[in-house]
Amino acid sequence: MNNPLRLVVLDCDGTMVDSQRAIVEMMNATFDAHELERPDRTEILRGVGLELSVGVERLLPVEHDLEIADICETYRQLAKAFRESGGWHDPLYPDAEKIIRAFDKSGWLLGVATGKARFGLDHTLDHYGLSDLFVTKQTSDSAAGKPSPEMLYNAMRDTGVDADYVFMVGDTTYDITMAVNAGTKAIGVSWGYHEADELLEAGANVVVDSYKELFAVLEEMSQF
Repeated sequence: MNNPLRLVVLDCDGTMVDSQRAIVEMMNATFDAHELERPDRTEILRGVGLELSVGVERLLPVEHDLEIADICETYRQLAKAFRESGGWHDPLYPDAEKIIRAFDKSGWLLGVATGKARFGLDHTLDHYGLSDLFVTKQTSDSAAGKPSPEMLYNAMRDTGVDADYVFMVGDTTYDITMAVNAGTKAIGVSWGYHEADELLEAGANVVVDSYKELFAVLEEMSQF
């Protein structure tokens, strides 16, 4: 009997890369450009993983007459210009590249599901030479944002992997809720932007503390 295909889907910001400096700087620059009061840093990071318009709106006053689309476009243009100028490269978390390559060598299919736009995701993966390892790349400009299950449905469609063998790995409750909504496994990581107890409460099967632990846990969980 052939072993079933296994798919690990990684979130990007806060899971693969530590992007908090860049995100905070770009959000502050965006609010400055629109002559708005800068949002609280913690609140900016709490919204990482959401589709950009949702993340922006939650930082604004409840009552406002601002055009969210205009603010989002400013953010995208500032971020694109900064990346193209070599302004930053979000660092990978410890052992991320090593374990991502280990998954690939062990026969896992690899995917990404992120609130980033495709341009931002490609920039990150290309910089580290990882792009070709991922067989499905789900972004905010090709599917509904988290916690909608659409990204994971698309990943399963792209790969043909059954939900029982799909493992969504992320650092926020939005990742975990997306996985729960899609009927896949949900793996939390403790090094990102939401706390471990929040991830477990949202429905994570387990929360891991390192990439090495992630590999061991998924190898065990996938042996059904």
